[in-house]
Amino acid sequence: MALCKLRLHPLLLSMILGACAPMQSAEVASPPVETAPTIPAPKREEAGQPARIERVPAPPSTDISLSPSTLQPVDWAELPNWREDDHAAALKAFVQGCSALGARDAWRRACDAARKIAPGRIGTARQFFESHFRPYRVPTSGNAESGLITGYYEPLLNGSRRRSTRYRYPLYAVPDDLLVVELGDLHPDLKGTRLRGRLDGRRVVPYYSRAEIDSGSAWRGAAVLFWVDDPIDLFFLQVQGSGQIRLDSGERARVGFADQNGHPYRSIGRLLVERGELAADNASMQSIKGWARQHPDKLADVLNHNARYVFFKELKADLPGPIGALGVPLSAGRSLAIDPIHVPLGAPVYLDTTWPNSKQHLQRLMMAQDTGGAIRGAGRGDYFWGFGEQAGAQAGRMRQPGRMWVLVPNGTLVESLFPR
Repeated sequence: MALCKLRLHPLLLSMILGACAPMQSAEVASPPVETAPTIPAPKREEAGQPARIERVPAPPSTDISLSPSTLQPVDWAELPNWREDDHAAALKAFVQGCSALGARDAWRRACDAARKIAPGRIGTARQFFESHFRPYRVPTSGNAESGLITGYYEPLLNGSRRRSTRYRYPLYAVPDDLLVVELGDLHPDLKGTRLRGRLDGRRVVPYYSRAEIDSGSAWRGAAVLFWVDDPIDLFFLQVQGSGQIRLDSGERARVGFADQNGHPYRSIGRLLVERGELAADNASMQSIKGWARQHPDKLADVLNHNARYVFFKELKADLPGPIGALGVPLSAGRSLAIDPIHVPLGAPVYLDTTWPNSKQHLQRLMMAQDTGGAIRGAGRGDYFWGFGEQAGAQAGRMRQPGRMWVLVPNGTLVESLFPR
């Protein structure tokens, strides 16, 4: 059956025409913490028959000021406290990314040079970045003075490979009936746009929501990788996008993002604030978890507000970190999730922000090695804090103003770093 002959469900059609933002080939790997801004839900078509895929026009740009060409070249002196950073730590993270970037023409020369630098040499590492790159200021949405920086981390859950009275909440692999349509294969104006759904006869309709998956109504299910003991921790594992499972044997397993059901991300933190359950200045991941444990009778309704559902795959347990959208392990305190429409995936990014709930400066060279479901717009970033409770405490509280500068390899056109 040729996909171009299928007809789209009206909701999926409306997503293409309006709310469905183009996605890059590296799909969302680590959705952000719950305090991140909400992506508006797509509106349903009110009337008319669904159009054929080949007749759908390209989504119009809603913010022409945020194209890659508006990245502004600057001098190194503009980067606040640039010389005080630990550039050797940044170089280590950059070399990690070269396993994915090194074969690309724009990055090959810089990656070859980086691999030759002895580890730990801060001064030499700084000279490397200054001699192989030029900084460009990343404009913020609406030309605001600063963007928004949140945080995420790799949590630890208790689980088992077998269901029991304690371990009864499933962590699913990708369902066999989840359909991913690369719309660019069907219409050149939609290159880079990805659609998820399922087949209902000859129609592509939205995939099952969180409520439908958790209730089991109509959903045929999927393979279960692990069973865990806490539905709240499982929900936040989906928000973070990766994590580790501690088994009764003491063994640790690692899981990472594999796919998602295509529904828009909606913040339950914002919902709780709107309902008066939490104060706006206290809507952290920790406070949301605390509220959830105190109100188990309201939990399902609140979790179902975020219809997005994430599916996982098991990764090698001995990896140095979770795998980000670039396809390389993330580095704690040096990897950043960005919107790949505005910042090239894999590029070094100098970040000027503050520590969580603080005015103390946090200024360092990061690597744009990940993306996120609610990381949308220029000046938007998600800081990877690493693994465990301490990292989770920092990530859950982080919602800080920030500015970014992307480092572009010398002799490279900015536009060439973005997927075409």
